[in-house]
Amino acid sequence: MTKTQQQYYVAQLAEGSAVPTLLCGHCQSILSRTRIFRNTGDQHQDIECQTIGLCSADDCGAVNCCDNAMSRIENPERLFEIAS
Repeated sequence: MTKTQQQYYVAQLAEGSAVPTLLCGHCQSILSRTRIFRNTGDQHQDIECQTIGLCSADDCGAVNCCDNAMSRIENPERLFEIAS
């Protein structure tokens, strides 16, 4: 039995936004902060990524790796503190 990896996209950081905003790497929709989480515990996905975001756009639903975008935020923990 072989283990297959889930396909995922790379989230992008929205340029010029007053608050840190991540965009879906597939459809460019805004990733809701309520659907961005650490890739651990019960919410673990089978991808090599510490932080993932699930796109809530109707025709998308993509899994996004947010590590690169989060590394560009001055205080990435702030993203988890701001309500959507």
